[in-house]
Amino acid sequence: EVIKFLGENALSILNPIMAACKSMTAAGENVEGSTIVTVMARNGTDWGIKVSGMGDKTWFTAQSPFVKSLYFPGFTEADACRDIGDSVITETAGIGGFAMANAPALVTFIGGVPKDAINTTLDMYEITSAEHKQFTIPLLDFRGTPTGVDIRKVVEKQITPRVNTGVAHKDPGVGQVGAGVASAPMSLFEDALVAFAEKYNI
Repeated sequence: EVIKFLGENALSILNPIMAACKSMTAAGENVEGSTIVTVMARNGTDWGIKVSGMGDKTWFTAQSPFVKSLYFPGFTEADACRDIGDSVITETAGIGGFAMANAPALVTFIGGVPKDAINTTLDMYEITSAEHKQFTIPLLDFRGTPTGVDIRKVVEKQITPRVNTGVAHKDPGVGQVGAGVASAPMSLFEDALVAFAEKYNI
C-alpha cells in the first residue's frame, strides 16, 4: 500500500530530492569571501537566504511574494497565501525552476508557454557562477544547469531567482490551490551585498 501511494503521487520524490540538494548546498557553506547563496527558503510570510561568506547563522529576509499562478478550478488569487515551501533548495542547488528548459511541458501545470520555460533557464545563467557538471540540458546542447546564485550578479543584472512552486490556500487545512512561478525579492540580495561589503571592508 505504501509503494502504491508513492507510485501514484508524483510529488513523493520531491522530499528525498530536497534532502539531497540540501546536502549539496551545505558543502558550500562558510567559504571565506564567497558571495554564493547556500540556502533559500520561504514560510508563507518571509523569504530568506543565506550567503556562504556570511556564515551559516546569518539570514537575510524579506516579505514573501504572492505567486504568479495557474489556479485549480474553483480557486482564485483571493484564496492564496504568500509563497511558501522548502523546495526552493532545489533551485539553490541548480535544478527545479532553474532547469525548466528540461521540462517545457511543465507550463501546462504552472501557466505560460514552453518558451517561458527555456527563457527562465537562460535568465538564471545570468545570475549564477557555474554550469553543473552532472545536471545537463539536452535542449541547450547539454549545457549544465545554472548553478550557484551569486548575490553580486543578482544585484548587477537586476534579475532574481525564479522558482517553481505550489500555491497553498490562505486558510489552514485546505491544501494546494494552484501552482506557478515565484520570484525572490530583490531586497534580499541588496541587503546581503551591503552586509557582505561591510564585513569584508569592500
